[in-house]
Amino acid sequence: MVNGTNDRPRLTPKGERVRARIVEEAAALIHERGVAGTTLEDVKVAAEVSGSQLYHYFPDKNELLQAVIGYQADTVVTNQRQALLGSAMGLETWRDMVVTGVTRAQTGGCPLGSLVGQLAESDPEARALIAAGLERWATAISEGLRLLHADGKLAPGIDPDDLATTVLATLQGALLLAQVQRSTRPFETAIDTLLALAIKT
Repeated sequence: MVNGTNDRPRLTPKGERVRARIVEEAAALIHERGVAGTTLEDVKVAAEVSGSQLYHYFPDKNELLQAVIGYQADTVVTNQRQALLGSAMGLETWRDMVVTGVTRAQTGGCPLGSLVGQLAESDPEARALIAAGLERWATAISEGLRLLHADGKLAPGIDPDDLATTVLATLQGALLLAQVQRSTRPFETAIDTLLALAIKT
């Protein structure tokens, strides 16, 4: 039996775990060191696998990088949905979640967004995958904002989908400022100001 996405044999449960460990370790290294600063040898050591194991799952760095992009997109979307943005309490929880997360991101930026500057102009396939991941993130934000809109909690004239794009753009820009300044203050200021303008209290 083959995996329909890449015509390779379907992995065993153990194989899935090994592959997942490789991707997770690669994602951590790339977030810390960047794409250019992370080698397959680094990943092999971090994931505690042999060279043959690594190449069995990922014949080249591009395939591993694509898996890392998918992993980072899945992570941010899952976190976004767990925050339950569509209620007043959920909005507060979401705000605290992203502010807490920015403390870690100061040293690497957004795990997904930071890949844009490294890959968007040199790797069209990676750019498309990152764009799809960011679109999924915006959609997850929009799902919660639509609930707030239906409950009359958005300021008049604000479209939930447009606001979701604005929220994501604000997150990315504010994360960049926080990374450069090594402070959460610009991030908190940007998010709190946007919420004060967009959300009815």
